[in-house]
Amino acid sequence: MKLIIAVIKPFKLEEVREALTGIGVQGLMVSEVKGYGRQSGHTEIYRGAEYVVNFVPKIKIEIAAPDGSVDKIVETIASTARTGKIGDGKIFVMDLQQAVRVRTDERGEDAL
Repeated sequence: MKLIIAVIKPFKLEEVREALTGIGVQGLMVSEVKGYGRQSGHTEIYRGAEYVVNFVPKIKIEIAAPDGSVDKIVETIASTARTGKIGDGKIFVMDLQQAVRVRTDERGEDAL
């Protein structure tokens, strides 16, 4: 099993969710986060005053997935979230040691 963590632009969330549902992803977690990468924030003008935004708002999507579906999920997120502009985001894939469904005590891939 793998844990897929994707950080994307907020306005792409619904499009990514629909694409993931279309390939059979049954569950995911979404969090509003702030951060920066190579862009190191940016400057904006508000009421005539320029100020620096150090942390850019993003959406973090987390998906626990069986090993066999990871590549399709990653490709779906990447192609759907891509705008071609700086700040499109990142996708991380990590090993997931254990999953437990609290209600039934199912474990491993059965719990997904």
